[in-house]
Amino acid sequence: MAGLRLGPLLRYADPSSATVWVEASRPCTAEVRCADGAGGTARTFQVAGHHYALVPVSGLTPGTTTAYEVLLDGRSVWPPPGSRFPPSVVRTPAEDGGDAVKVAFGSCRWAAPPADTEDTVGPDALDSLAARLAADPGAERPDALVLLGDQVYADEVSDAVEQRIRARRGLADAPGAEVADFEEYTWLYYESWLDPEVRWLLSTVPSCMIFDDHDVIDDWNTSAAWLADMRATPWWRERLLSGLMSYWVHQHLGNLSPAELAADPLYAAVRATPDATDVLRAFACRADADPASVRWSYRRDFGRVRLLMVDTRAARVLDEGRRAMLDPGEAAWLREQALQDRGSYDHLLIGTSLPWLLPHLVHDVEAWNAALCRGERGARWARFGERLRRAADLEHWAAFPASFAALTELIAEAGSGADAPATVLVLSGDVHHAYVAEPRWPGGSGSGSDGGPDARVLQLTCSPVHNSIPLSIRVGFRFGWSAVARALGRRFAGHGGCARPPVTWRRTGGPWFGNQLMTLALHGRSARLKLEQARGKGTLAVVEESDLTSR
Repeated sequence: MAGLRLGPLLRYADPSSATVWVEASRPCTAEVRCADGAGGTARTFQVAGHHYALVPVSGLTPGTTTAYEVLLDGRSVWPPPGSRFPPSVVRTPAEDGGDAVKVAFGSCRWAAPPADTEDTVGPDALDSLAARLAADPGAERPDALVLLGDQVYADEVSDAVEQRIRARRGLADAPGAEVADFEEYTWLYYESWLDPEVRWLLSTVPSCMIFDDHDVIDDWNTSAAWLADMRATPWWRERLLSGLMSYWVHQHLGNLSPAELAADPLYAAVRATPDATDVLRAFACRADADPASVRWSYRRDFGRVRLLMVDTRAARVLDEGRRAMLDPGEAAWLREQALQDRGSYDHLLIGTSLPWLLPHLVHDVEAWNAALCRGERGARWARFGERLRRAADLEHWAAFPASFAALTELIAEAGSGADAPATVLVLSGDVHHAYVAEPRWPGGSGSGSDGGPDARVLQLTCSPVHNSIPLSIRVGFRFGWSAVARALGRRFAGHGGCARPPVTWRRTGGPWFGNQLMTLALHGRSARLKLEQARGKGTLAVVEESDLTSR
């Protein structure tokens, strides 16, 4: 008899269809049955002894909310008997795309500890959101939950996972108390997604996900030298391949629409074989050997809101002479998706785990460091630069100056002209605090109030959802925005011979520190932002609320 090991996760929803992800205890047929008669089935596929299904749901009615249940081989397994949570539902948008759209986003979530264990980093923002929604099922809820990286921490495991690793293989050999293979990756997802509040939340709010470094390892793909050092270790290859395989299964697959899934040859191959482990492993090997051959980025449209989720980890070009955040194919894809049918959307959201606009001192230090590593000040400075890059995590957009400039140019182009959207909003996480920054285009020829794009352009950064925030981060990022820090940063940039960035920017909100989520409310040409911090399970306190379309 098949049981439900993990899920369900409601991953995708449009006016008439949806997808629901599950893991079962054995091979079976998974079924989603909706109260209005809609539904769908899928046979599980097997990877490394685990059994997964992504169930396509069709026949939904636009603009409705319908409860659903999950059945395995005809037996109901969700909702569980006696559940204290409201029924899980699929809410579909209206066919005309004129509904308001609410997008909640954040990044960096350690799994919350069990209820009987002290939470040393404070309440989990996702737990708090789930408890609030469960207490009032009729309340407004997000139309999408955008998780911008570090959904699991392969290199910073909990005490409970460490004990399982110790019992399985011991800690004497590398990678020690870190995840080593696919099986151990599954433990991270169980720990994170079986949290009762989060499990229910993910079953009833569609989610979009992208990885960041800790989904594999801290500072993943920082540089060519870093990658060479990692490849020389005996444990790295298995860690990376398992990380990519588990990400494809648990996160990436659900990012795709039913049409994209139907056209995906890898998904077809995985479902066509009794055991897809070798098929998926071969895919991961190809992604490691030729990162440009695989696209993890994707697009999701919510009515007249376009979301582009951008891979800023695996798509990098690391050779110092050609260093780029996105390989040429990825950069071309982003440009095409941002400019395609511009008049068809009112808001463009660019999801990138790493912020585009950083505190000025941090930006200038990263640009300076990139110049040193390129050899602008000689071999000795280059060696120092590489050590500093790894020690200080200097690998955001600013550390890829040509890519920073290209993204800036694309944002300006997408936000300009008669068909320009009302906003271009860059959604990011990673840096364990939240802030809002607004760019200005000096000497620009656009019709915006600053000579820049017609659209309101903002960097919106929100992190962490549930993680520690050391005092050094608080002090460093507060100082990084100051006038003194800005002047100091220009000294670093001057030493590296760095060109001035193509835009200036100012912080217009924050920095805010705490476990938090940002929510965008987008309706027509209007956009409102709300930042909420977790103050207890079921309690999210509003610390900022603003109209983004008024300059």
